[in-house]
Amino acid sequence: MTETHSLATDYLPAPLRFVVHLPPGYACDQSQRYPVLYLFHGLLYDETQWERLGALTIADHLIADGEVAPFLIVLPYDSSSQEPGQYRFAEAIGEALVPYLDNHYCTCTQASCRAVGGVSRGAGWAIHLGLTRPDLFSAIGAHSPAPFWVDWPRYDDWLGALSSASFPRFWLDIGESDPLRPSAQQLEALLNAYGVPHEWHLFQGEHNEEYWHAHMELYLRWYTAVWP
Repeated sequence: MTETHSLATDYLPAPLRFVVHLPPGYACDQSQRYPVLYLFHGLLYDETQWERLGALTIADHLIADGEVAPFLIVLPYDSSSQEPGQYRFAEAIGEALVPYLDNHYCTCTQASCRAVGGVSRGAGWAIHLGLTRPDLFSAIGAHSPAPFWVDWPRYDDWLGALSSASFPRFWLDIGESDPLRPSAQQLEALLNAYGVPHEWHLFQGEHNEEYWHAHMELYLRWYTAVWP
C-alpha cells in the first residue's frame, strides 16, 4: 500500500511532499517495528521515479516471497535544483520527516534500522545525509552519484570524523559509459583513503533509468541484507 503525504516544516517555504510505501502485511502494533529505506530521486524528476524504476513492486515481491524482511520505503520530493546550504532540504529530512515517520508509523527508530539512498542528484543527498547524520542513518546507497560541489571539500572532515565503529555501510555503483564515472571513482578512492568499507561496482550501462532499473533488485537486497 502506498500513501502520499505533505508535511509543513520550518525549513522549507512549501510543505514537503513524500510517499510512504508499506510492506505486504504491515500491521502497526508493539510486536513489530519496521526498518525504513529513504530514497531520493534524480534531478528534474520526482518521487514517482522510484515506482517507475520498479523499487516498490520489487520490494513487495521480495518481502512476499520471504527473501527479505518487511520494511518501509519513504520517497521524499525534492523540488529544487539548489545545493546544500542554499536551502534547507537536509534539515527538513533529518529534523522533520524522520521524526514524523517515527511518530506515525511502527518504525524501528535506531540508526541501524534506517538506510538512505538515491540515484544521480538523489545519491548526492544520500551521501550528504548519511555522512552528516550518522545518528539517523547507518547505510548509504549511491547509484550513479552526482555529489554536490559544495560537499566535496567537506568529505575529508566528515569521513575523518568517523570512527571504525561508526562507519556506515556504503554502496557505490556507476555505469562504465556514465559521464559521471570519474567523480564516482574519485569518491571511491576517498573511501579507500579513509578505510571506509564499501561495495564498489562498475557495471555496464549509462546514466539513465534503464541502468537503475536493471540493478534495482540488487540494490534492495543490499539495503535489506542486515535487517532481521
